[in-house]
Amino acid sequence: MAMIRQPENFPETVKEVRRQLALSQEELAHALGVSFATVNRWENGKTIPSKLAQRQFEQFCVQKKKKGELI
Repeated sequence: MAMIRQPENFPETVKEVRRQLALSQEELAHALGVSFATVNRWENGKTIPSKLAQRQFEQFCVQKKKKGELI
């Protein structure tokens, strides 16, 4: 997925996924097994997710797409 090749787009990607799923930062953090602060830092571009976190986020998105919950 593009977010792994272009991590500078990761903040926008996280925000858009949350918007489409109507999730708070805290709800997304819980779903991914990370802290609220982590999701907040990703969205604000203060930190770049680890490769593991990127994979977890990507898998989360794939699952939501399969369920038709995410475009």
